[in-house]
Amino acid sequence: MNYLYLSSLILAAVSAVFALVRQNQMLQQNSYFPSRYFSWVKDGYSIYLCLECIGFCIASLLSHKEKLGVVFLIFTAAVLAVRIITAVRVQKKSIKKLVFTGRVKRLFAAAIVLLTVLITLFCVFYGTLAGEIAAMLTVMLSFVSPLLCLFCRFVTAPVDKAITKWYINDAKRILNAHKDLIVIGITGSYGKTSTKFILNRILSEKYNVLATPHSFNTPMGVVRTVREQLKPQTEIFICEMGAKKIGDIKEICDIVHPKYGIITSVGEQHLDTFKTVDNVFKTKFELADEVFKNSGSMFVNGDSAELIKRIDPSLYNIYGTQRFDYSASNITYGKNGSEFTFESKDDSICISTKLLGLHNIINITGAAALASFLGVSDESIRFAAAALKPTEHRLEIKQSVAGSTLIDDAYNANPEGSIEAVRVLSRFDDMKKVIITPGLIELGAREYDCNFALGVEAAKICDIIILVGLNRSKPLRDGVCSVNFPLDKLFVVSSFKEAMEIYGGLADKNTAVLLENDLPDNYLN
Repeated sequence: MNYLYLSSLILAAVSAVFALVRQNQMLQQNSYFPSRYFSWVKDGYSIYLCLECIGFCIASLLSHKEKLGVVFLIFTAAVLAVRIITAVRVQKKSIKKLVFTGRVKRLFAAAIVLLTVLITLFCVFYGTLAGEIAAMLTVMLSFVSPLLCLFCRFVTAPVDKAITKWYINDAKRILNAHKDLIVIGITGSYGKTSTKFILNRILSEKYNVLATPHSFNTPMGVVRTVREQLKPQTEIFICEMGAKKIGDIKEICDIVHPKYGIITSVGEQHLDTFKTVDNVFKTKFELADEVFKNSGSMFVNGDSAELIKRIDPSLYNIYGTQRFDYSASNITYGKNGSEFTFESKDDSICISTKLLGLHNIINITGAAALASFLGVSDESIRFAAAALKPTEHRLEIKQSVAGSTLIDDAYNANPEGSIEAVRVLSRFDDMKKVIITPGLIELGAREYDCNFALGVEAAKICDIIILVGLNRSKPLRDGVCSVNFPLDKLFVVSSFKEAMEIYGGLADKNTAVLLENDLPDNYLN
């Protein structure tokens, strides 16, 4: 037995486990879809993949030269050290760190079992062709980490599917036991999370309400909420429904069976998976199909022009800033929030809120419309709206560096919302205006145009512009430069850390900065 060779294989296997920290992080951020993960490997990891392949070739050559056993051992030890350091640094720097869910733990377990089996086979069949094949596979999977990641995803898929099915059936059992539970579904390309939180606050004035937390808008997020948080006394369950492909909304509807629904908007989002806007509409209307099947009522945003074109108005309750069934009028803005008149068919009330932006006014109007439909009083609606706090990272005003004002809109990722956020920044009169943004993603063929438009709007309003992403920010830069923005006030950096350092050097109590959108690490390049 060549113990130097064995020791090198063990070190290589251990290094592979540490390399999986980054790989599984990206697989998780890409919703465990191999195709989307592979796109990141191709676009954002290509250089590192080349280095890993070179490392594999070197390791293969060294491992077949008995006299170079010590060199092979040192080489694998160096790779292990680099991967440990990299794993720690990446997790510290990452915006969205790897969450060690049960699924991720199974991926790591599969890798450990696989590598252990290969090394065991090497030991058992040492000196034979089978032993050499086992050793070569160990080296290959250890040094080319995406292969190991995808293999583990394939191996664990049947187990994940079985576990998912059990959880879904358990959630259905719990829901079936709540005979009088009112389920409200909320979907849309944007605005659904904010509308969910607003509706939850208003309905809580009269009902015992449960809403899916944060961005728990996937089937398993909904299932987890039902299994862990639904109580016997819950009267209304508000379910946010996200989608990245046709059938995603229907999958959630088949679990919760909503009686009421809100479509906040439909636009050009996730076109990398939907391919066309028509597919986006088709998916969002899966909610309406289920609600009408359950003899319920649907509410839609009338300010979404394309949405209105595709519905029969007689079947829907329409809300917005025009003369609809439920309308917001007499809108005014200030540093302390907004005021407007909420009008229904039979009544009108004046509403004051701390929330900023036209889109928030529309979201409140939609939530108030459904709440009014369900019997919440005008006074309760007014009180709840006044008590609303900005959703975290959605035009949330904070005090920041040197007494400056930070408008945190990091979770916004749609073209209309981003333009509106810049316009909100424009209302901070007599203050230096700064924007920090990496731009917009997942808009398909429209991505360049939307980012260009955002750059133009920012250049018209802002005194200083900080763009994140040396390559990705090009459409934004083109937009900014098209209106002759001073280049000494335009900064392009590779990370949010660098952006915040620049901002910190410029900030004072008379500075207002808009943090517009952030991006998962797989998009920052």
